[in-house]
Amino acid sequence: MTTIAELVEDRTVDGVFAVTRKERRRTRAGVPYLALELADASGRVEARVWRDVDLLDRRFAEGDAVRVLGRVERYGGRLQVHVRAVEPAEDADAVSLTPTLRRDPDELDGFLEFLADEIAHPGLATVVGAFVRDPVVRRGLRTLPAAGADGHHGYAGGLLEHTVGVATLCRETAQLHPRLRSDLLLAAALLHDVGRVRELGPGPVFKQTEEGRLLGHVHLGLRMIEERAEGLEPAVLAELLHAVACHHDRPAARTAEAAVLYHANQLDAQAATRPVGDD
Repeated sequence: MTTIAELVEDRTVDGVFAVTRKERRRTRAGVPYLALELADASGRVEARVWRDVDLLDRRFAEGDAVRVLGRVERYGGRLQVHVRAVEPAEDADAVSLTPTLRRDPDELDGFLEFLADEIAHPGLATVVGAFVRDPVVRRGLRTLPAAGADGHHGYAGGLLEHTVGVATLCRETAQLHPRLRSDLLLAAALLHDVGRVRELGPGPVFKQTEEGRLLGHVHLGLRMIEERAEGLEPAVLAELLHAVACHHDRPAARTAEAAVLYHANQLDAQAATRPVGDD
């Protein structure tokens, strides 16, 4: 069986993959075709079905595991699979056929709990602890990407890896600059992407939920924090919400902690994805 990492131009493909995207489109001449994204543990690749579209379209759905026979082509400088035959792979688990984090998730879970325990402020510690103890949140951190399948840390568990990465950067920055309110900064870092657990559906597709599509992860995260912040002083809650709200919007930041969180988020995202020498 061929894996995505083994694909070579002008070679035959015979492998089992998860269908992480499926769209029915038409050429300029009005001829229907299927635009797919296929995934396995080694990566993702675009694929196209040009012939027998109606027949093959009925055989599988987005999110299914399928066995694909085809040929590798190059289009727009990238490899693409020309699918000739496809059928359901009933014995395969589609969720397992997607890229996952390379670090040990149990180790990352331990780092998450360690960072949460570093917060000394009673109110902030209580709010963060409510998320750390929530099994739905913890499961989402381990199974969802940080920014969708096409974004940074775009694999199962990427959300946990990114959260720990940003929080670690913020913790170290606060130690270098004692003027920063370390508890506020660390709490905001640990919670900045928690809205992803409501924004994104399960793998292998990781499609946005309806409320995720309409509201986005930042708004959802703010709502989740407010739901768990009944005993937190209003002024501290406002600072926490502000930092989380601004983590993609540097000009909107009105506190040093919000600005630091923005930059830590950007640094971790780019360090994980941006090629060396890319402009």
